[in-house]
Amino acid sequence: MNILEMNHIKKSFDGHEVLKDISLTVEEGQVQAIIGPSGSGKSTLMRCAVMLEKIDGGSISYVGEKAAWTRHDGTVEYADRAKMHNLRKNYGMVFQNFHLFPHYSVLKNVMDAPLHVQKRDRHEVEEVAMELLKKMGLADKAKAYPYQLSGGQQQRVSIARALAMKPRILFFDEPTSELDPELTGDILRVIKDLAAERMTMVIVTHEMNFARNVADHIVFMEHGVILQQGTPEELFASDNARMQEFLGRYE
Repeated sequence: MNILEMNHIKKSFDGHEVLKDISLTVEEGQVQAIIGPSGSGKSTLMRCAVMLEKIDGGSISYVGEKAAWTRHDGTVEYADRAKMHNLRKNYGMVFQNFHLFPHYSVLKNVMDAPLHVQKRDRHEVEEVAMELLKKMGLADKAKAYPYQLSGGQQQRVSIARALAMKPRILFFDEPTSELDPELTGDILRVIKDLAAERMTMVIVTHEMNFARNVADHIVFMEHGVILQQGTPEELFASDNARMQEFLGRYE
């Protein structure tokens, strides 16, 4: 089953075309890595996927339900508020700079959205939250506040927070870019464990070895288009000159 379908996506900022007719499909259980140089449109594509940016053209669907589509007159229409609320339950997002509530404890950060957005039972939510913190190696930090944690610990809290919503697909926007190399390894191990559990994920990353070892499918973007995509084996063995030049910087 396709969890996400993005077809012919276009997005401009102040007349500058950032995404030029991009199509992307993510299947259930698939780990997809999006790579490419800075400014290629990777993060914008992800922000469009989770409706943090509105597309200028194309369509977005989650599990076969349309979230956005282009009308006959060329304008883009989004699903109504009630339908969008249901569609948003399909995905979670982990940002590069954590986005934790500084005045909430670790446990409250993880519990807040399931309680107030999904209206789930408090006892069940707390049980799930503690289980996730335990999984992230943070059970002893439940009562701590974000400022008392390292960057790597904060990122693990944000992953637990996203997972607490029980999403069908998890998006990561350069989850290690704010971390030093040692903490980067911690986060990549967490994501690798999720991949082993067949969690559907889309990861914008500059970690080439990670993409090669964990992703099922890699998308290489540049200048707002997909230059090449396929399995890690296909992309890393590609004879495309631009692809090889890009990969050469990371060896």
